Amino acid sequence: MKNHSYRHKTLVISAFALLFGGFLVSAQETLSLKDAIRYALENKADAKKAKLNVVNSEHQIAEVRSRALPQINASGNLMHNPILQEMAMPGEIVGMPGETLLVAFGQKWTAIGGVSLTQNLFDYSVFTGLKAAKTTREFYQVNEQLTQEQVIEAVAKSYYQYFITKQKLQTVKETLDNTLKVQNSVQGLFDNGLAKKVDLDRIKVTVVNLNSSKQQLDNAVKLQENSLKFLIGMQIDTPIILEEEPIAVTPVLLETPNVKLLTQYQLLETQKKLLEYNKESIVAGYYPTLSFYGNYNYQGLGNTVPFFKKPADGVYWTDYASIGLNLNIPIFSGFSTRSKVRQAQNQLDVLEADMKETELALNFSFENAKTQINNSVITIESQRENMELAQEVLDNTQNNYMNGLASLTDLLEAENALADAKNNYSNALLEYKVAEIELIKSKGQLNTLK
Repeated sequence: MKNHSYRHKTLVISAFALLFGGFLVSAQETLSLKDAIRYALENKADAKKAKLNVVNSEHQIAEVRSRALPQINASGNLMHNPILQEMAMPGEIVGMPGETLLVAFGQKWTAIGGVSLTQNLFDYSVFTGLKAAKTTREFYQVNEQLTQEQVIEAVAKSYYQYFITKQKLQTVKETLDNTLKVQNSVQGLFDNGLAKKVDLDRIKVTVVNLNSSKQQLDNAVKLQENSLKFLIGMQIDTPIILEEEPIAVTPVLLETPNVKLLTQYQLLETQKKLLEYNKESIVAGYYPTLSFYGNYNYQGLGNTVPFFKKPADGVYWTDYASIGLNLNIPIFSGFSTRSKVRQAQNQLDVLEADMKETELALNFSFENAKTQINNSVITIESQRENMELAQEVLDNTQNNYMNGLASLTDLLEAENALADAKNNYSNALLEYKVAEIELIKSKGQLNTLK
């Protein structure tokens, strides 16, 4: 019975282990490069803020548009006069010539309620503000596009960096495995008195160094994975599996793109429009403004609080209204407007200089990326041949070492040479992918990676 109970518990525990183990595996997210980019565009704070700025621009347009709409306000006032102001009056008006009378004017209590309306009929700054607000929306839309491109670029580079680091880790593991085999062989020879202790110690040192390199690269892979999670806006503790992207290496010969169509330059173009509208709104300070106004008020006066009181209570109610036009003609502002206009023009001049510099920089980036990618193709081919040659040298050196025709030093040097060749090949691949991403960016085609 005890054995049966133990077997039953074991089966239950195994079932739970399989159930929850399967759940944990399925909980892992498998991400391709496109998946990572899409995740980043939906979850990264920078991408979210860029979208929110576009939404906010609609509210900015509505705010400016409100200046062209009627402004209606209601107001109320309750005033108590504990001491009424007295005015000097000639006594003649009451049949007391030569006397001066002090007469109090007003009532102890006054209540006023009213509605006022104001409508701009002509204000050039309002129309300029509307145009500027619409351009602000364009600015944020272009900025959102630029932000997305920056996110895509950062994610793509980090994604490939992860796999290149893993490739270097695999190289160290293979070198370590081969070195451990040699160590076992040397240990056997040493035990039989056929190898020197210095050779055994030397290979042990090599193994320790390789283990240290392996640990460092293990950490580097983990750090690279965490960095990628941060770049896409994912929780660091989320388990993921990354799908390795094939690296197709091809030379590139392209004509220089029209950099003025690129997002980075388009953002400056939109910024220029905003500065032009800003200058226009300042120039509007020279123009007159015309507005319509209307007021309607209802008031109660008496020696007691007027609310809900009638003439019989000593409270009298009356209304009054007014309508009119307000015309404001600026004549002299102490050259304030002129100074502001000149400052606005200066900002435009500075931006023009930035635009010229940006155009040069974008062309420079394209030419550099094109040159780098073609150089990387040559380097990759060279490193591939070098890696194959290093492998042949290692194979021959291993055979010679087993036959006593090569020293341990020769063998270790051959292994190191192969490891260096593989790492150089990995570095060349990474440089190629970085240059490829830069080239795609310089052509304004980063969205094709989505």
